[in-house]
Amino acid sequence: MRRSEQTAEIPASAEEVFAFLADIANLARWQSGVVRVEQTSPGPMAVGSTAAIERRVMGQRFQADLRVAELVPNRRIVLETDASGMHLEASVAIDPIDPGHCRVTFGMALRATSFFMKAVEPMAAQAAEGDIADSLVRVLEVFAKP
Repeated sequence: MRRSEQTAEIPASAEEVFAFLADIANLARWQSGVVRVEQTSPGPMAVGSTAAIERRVMGQRFQADLRVAELVPNRRIVLETDASGMHLEASVAIDPIDPGHCRVTFGMALRATSFFMKAVEPMAAQAAEGDIADSLVRVLEVFAKP
């Protein structure tokens, strides 16, 4: 399994950032590579909620089902998916710094689940690292003060 994570300070409260990140409708606005997302379970996002997601990774488009594996209000979100012989766990940790700032840590853990994808795992992990950095930039842009 390959793991990667990066952190950035966001000029907004932990509550504001969590509300934005926890809204599945915003996923394509902040998570790099996401082309389309549609919640497939009823109600607000909670552990067990599901969504259909379309991503572009390494020039390829693929669709997958996404599941909320963990959700701690204002603190942590973990999303999981299995697609094309890979298991991906994306985590977001939000740590308050002061009332108007928080630290956001994005992490990804990627594991090949099929023999044929083992050779691709290092390249997919490298692409995931770029997605993490780009996602942090996108969140910073959302909360940038004019």
